[in-house]
Amino acid sequence: MDLDPVVTNPDAYRVIFENDRVRVLEYRDAPGHRTQPHRHPDSVMYTLSSFRRRLGSGEREVEVELPAGEVRWIGAQEHYGENIGDTETHSIFVELKEPAAPTTGDRPLGPAD
Repeated sequence: MDLDPVVTNPDAYRVIFENDRVRVLEYRDAPGHRTQPHRHPDSVMYTLSSFRRRLGSGEREVEVELPAGEVRWIGAQEHYGENIGDTETHSIFVELKEPAAPTTGDRPLGPAD
């Protein structure tokens, strides 16, 4: 199964730039929207709007609330997301194409500082 977010959620993700080292995605959704499970490589996220989301993977779920203008590292992960706020989510993801570092099972879901 292809877990590329542009394939699993074409209504929300679109490629705005790509070369041999990075891929840049724009993400937009409305309150109540829920994505299908998808996978992100190591990425940097820049929030263009403030938002509240629920992220889940397997039995784990976390709620994330971020203001506009935040920049966060997101370690490689598979998840689904749901807009649980009352504003649109609008973000930019810069996905790295180089291999991810080895991971442990306790890697956080969602953005990290």
